[in-house]
Amino acid sequence: MFFPLKKRPKYGRSPGKLSYEAENIKHVCWCMDNGIFIAVCPDWAKSSSSWMLEIKIKGKVSTDPANYTDEEALRKMYKYYKYYYDKYNEDKIL
Repeated sequence: MFFPLKKRPKYGRSPGKLSYEAENIKHVCWCMDNGIFIAVCPDWAKSSSSWMLEIKIKGKVSTDPANYTDEEALRKMYKYYKYYYDKYNEDKIL
């Protein structure tokens, strides 16, 4: 017997896509290898286009107090990765 599939309600949302450069990926990979993770999360209490950033360093989670639009959140995520890369990377040549 055939049962038609019901449409599943859409519960999640996405900030979309933002093109990146090789330098961005270098910062992201270094941070992840060293236990630093940054997530773009929806702010469910605000509007459907409101996003916040969660930063997890060695198991401790902090939240950026600001709210961002879709593209702003993605740009800020890369800025944070660069910030932590610059702050903690000892292999840099100045």
